This record gives sequence, C-alpha cells and structure tokens, in this order.
Amino acid sequence: MHIVDFLSGSVAGACGVAVGFPLDTVKVRIQTQKQFTGVYQCAVETLSKEGVHGFFKGMSLPLTTVSLTSSVVFGTYRNCLQCMKQARGADWSPNTKLEVFLAGMAGGVAQTSVMSPGDIVKVRLQCQTDSMREGARTLRLKYHGPVHCLLSIVKDEGFRGLYRGALPLMLRDGPSYATYFLTYATVSEWMSGGSNKKLHWSGVLLAGGVAGMAGWTVATPMDVIKARLQMDGARGPKQYKGFFHCIVETVRAEGAAVFFRSLGINCLRAFPVNMVVFLTYEVLSGFLRTGPESVESPHVEWE
Repeated sequence: MHIVDFLSGSVAGACGVAVGFPLDTVKVRIQTQKQFTGVYQCAVETLSKEGVHGFFKGMSLPLTTVSLTSSVVFGTYRNCLQCMKQARGADWSPNTKLEVFLAGMAGGVAQTSVMSPGDIVKVRLQCQTDSMREGARTLRLKYHGPVHCLLSIVKDEGFRGLYRGALPLMLRDGPSYATYFLTYATVSEWMSGGSNKKLHWSGVLLAGGVAGMAGWTVATPMDVIKARLQMDGARGPKQYKGFFHCIVETVRAEGAAVFFRSLGINCLRAFPVNMVVFLTYEVLSGFLRTGPESVESPHVEWE
C-alpha cells in the first residue's frame, strides 16, 4: 500500500481549502440563495454586511475534514492504479487512460463517506448570512460554530441528517474525480512529450489548474442539487421530498440553466486551488517516496 499518497494528499487538500474557501462561500450562496444574482454582487454584499470574516464562515471544520477526504482520494487513486497494473501483470508499465479514469472515480466515491458530515456543516455555516455589521447578536445565529452546527443537525435531524445530500455528492465526485485525474494525466503526458521525465513546476501548475476546471465542469450540476438538499429545511419548511423531486422542482422553477449558474465561479476557484493541490502533492510525495519513481506521476523539476 502506498501510504505516502495518503499523507501527501492530506497536506495538499488543506492547502487547497485555504486558497479556495472565499470563492467557495460565494459559490454556495449563489447556488442556494436567490437574493444573490451573480459573483460580483454576492461578493460585494458579503463584504459590506459581514466583512472579510463572511468569506471564511465554516472553514475550520472543512480544513480538517478536507485533509482527510483528500487523503482518501489521492491514496485510493494511487493504490487502485497499482492494483490494476498488478492485475494485468505490468507493474512497471504506464497505466492506461481507462485505468486512470476508473481509479479517479473510485477515489471520488470513496471520499463520500468521510466528506458528507463536514460538507453539510460547511454549507450551513456559509449560508448563515446574518449581518454582523448591523449589530446582529449571537442570539440571532442559528449555528454558533462548526461543532454547534454538527450537534444541532444530529439533534434536529438525527445522524442521517449529516448525510443529507450524500447521493448527489457521490454522483458529483465519482465522475468529476475520474475526469480530474484523467485530465491531469493527459495534460502532463502532453507537456512531457509522452515520456516519463519530470515536469517543470510550471507544467504541474498548469496541468493541475486545467484538471480542476475540467473536474468542476462535470461536477457543477450535481453540486447545485447537493447544496439545495443540504440547505432544505434549515431556514424554513422543507421544499423537496428527495433527490429526484429536487431536480424536477429546480428545473420547473428556474430552468435547466440553473445547474450551470455557478460554473464560472467553480472554474475560477478550481484553477488556483488545484494548481496548489497538485504542486503540493507532487513535491511532497516525491520527497517522501523512497522507492522507485512512479510511472504515472510526473513529479516536479525546478530548474
């Protein structure tokens, strides 16, 4: 088992959260709250009413949980690649594109079980838009922090409440991570001319950024449904009876275009976040790995 990839993925995920959280907050609010009509309007209103702190609501728990989920994604991905190579008796040959796609999908699905509780807490706190600059007191806030939010969900909705939106989360992350890793591998191979030589650090940044945008292009429709199911009933009566009802009602009320309403900000956030994620992952895994170099990882060349 490749333990290094679990550790490297954990650190890379934490770095990605720190870089992308402000835009993630804007994205979630646009998806779930109709008073926000666009990225700029949402950002300005958040800043004016809540200050800079408003962009970082709910960050502490995701910083911990994303480290864990990113560890699961990268660790599962790498070990699935190795298992598939061993299964076809080709330990030292490059993985096929199909293997990269399937390993990425496995990593995305695997993380759902550990990601869902932290993700619903993040979404609930991000959508708590009470204005602290208008004299709003703590008593007005439904959730006083990540732990209180977590415990409140369990109290009000049971443990099942922590996994509300888990189905669209799985349908989001399976295909998106498959696309994510396949894009990264393809761009890396193209930039290295099809060889196994190390990529320059700038090439890793570009490949990671493009991979992030490709992954979120696939993920955005299910991301909208996930966020709406997670917020359903949190600030009033429930609107949706379930996954399919949410899709039907969303299309009926706002049209199919709503599924791509946040695509622009997702891609805008994904590029820098995944530049940082892959560079951190490649540098750290290359430093920690003591065995022969992996055929599916480009690593980093600094010169």
